[in-house]
Amino acid sequence: MPVRLRITFLFTLLVMILLGLVCVSVYYFSYSARREAIKSRLTNRSITTGRLLAQKEIFDRDLVRQIDSLTTLSLKDKVVQAYNDRNQRIYYYSDDPNDALTISAGMLDETRHKGFSYFTVGGREAAAYYYATRNASFVVVSAAVDVEGKSSLQTLRTILLICFWAGTALVLGTGYVFSSGLLRPVKKITADVNEISAQNLTRRIHTGASKDEWYELAATLNELLNRLQSSFELQRRFISNASHELSTPLTSISSQLEVALQREREAGAYRSVMESIYQDVRHMSQLTQTLLEFAKASGNPGGLDIHLVRIDEILMRLPAEMAKINSTYSVVLQFNGLPEEEESLLVFGNEALLLTAIKNIVLNACKYSPDHHATVVLDIDDNTISVSVKDKGKGIPEDQLTTIFQPFYRVEDNLSGSGFGLGLSLADRIVKLHKGSISVTSQVGTGTRFQIDLPPARTLR
Repeated sequence: MPVRLRITFLFTLLVMILLGLVCVSVYYFSYSARREAIKSRLTNRSITTGRLLAQKEIFDRDLVRQIDSLTTLSLKDKVVQAYNDRNQRIYYYSDDPNDALTISAGMLDETRHKGFSYFTVGGREAAAYYYATRNASFVVVSAAVDVEGKSSLQTLRTILLICFWAGTALVLGTGYVFSSGLLRPVKKITADVNEISAQNLTRRIHTGASKDEWYELAATLNELLNRLQSSFELQRRFISNASHELSTPLTSISSQLEVALQREREAGAYRSVMESIYQDVRHMSQLTQTLLEFAKASGNPGGLDIHLVRIDEILMRLPAEMAKINSTYSVVLQFNGLPEEEESLLVFGNEALLLTAIKNIVLNACKYSPDHHATVVLDIDDNTISVSVKDKGKGIPEDQLTTIFQPFYRVEDNLSGSGFGLGLSLADRIVKLHKGSISVTSQVGTGTRFQIDLPPARTLR
């Protein structure tokens, strides 16, 4: 069912319930008011008749009957009867001389006990009143049909039913129009989104001026489009740079082989070409391995081998790892206030990827520092495991701090050095995959400090 119809029906159902409650309440209170009114009128009639009968020296029964006949009440089939203590009828009046009420002894006894009772008898409403004086005591019963009151109730019920169904029809029509206006922004957003494609990600959804839910929806979609556009641009740059990095050694290999095969050469010349080609192949192998690690770090934690890892054990492998890369590289480890509990050193993650992330940052620190030295500091508190990597290198210009984590990006002063520009980007992806973050502070000519913050395993359970 379309949302427009669903909103219309739900809105109509809600109004029907509210309108029905109002109509039922009006009818109920009107019915109660009519009943109380007839009860009061019949009771007053019984009291009046009782008083007249009690004064028998002034009003005999024929005179009381005559007074009852002259009393004008908007009631039909009126009957007034009085009973003594022996339940004998001592007085009787009826609009129809042949009409009489049959009152049970139990009802008369109940009236004497309570002093008043209200009941229906012979299709009429009746009020019985126990009138007792020093000289006489009897029960007076007045009964009648409230034609006018019931007619008014019938008219009211008809009016309420007409109003209910007319109101429901009106709400159904207005609800359909209302839902159309309510969903118009959604249709506009849908139309705008349909015009956006991978080749047209610069277009955005019109948010409108009112700060309502549709504005929030459009703004959220625009933020999503911004992230998608950024991801597409990053992907395009990555593919372009990767293609360039891969094509360069391939072109070099192809050119060298082509030149070497143009004529016969000495063994030494062929060896020289093969050594050059070997360097290019190693370069391609390293780049391919780095790209594979980058792709793995760009996945999701569900596809990784995740287990508990001690962060201090990873850090203690760094000096040997740096020495294998270059014997002049040195790393000093500094553990500040290690806790006695082993749990405080544990993180959920992939040991190989975490080592790769920290090693890439330490490698940069050693590579671009004049003394080829890096200091790694471990700090632990209740909610964070922090690993800081400090160096005394050239530093990074402030305007480039926000871009150093982009794939294949290299600081201008380091363009002449070796590397692919993937180390920091790979480290950033790995740390984020482990629900952590990387921050960097640097001062040109003084040095750089990278800080990796990871959540302890105990906070993720």
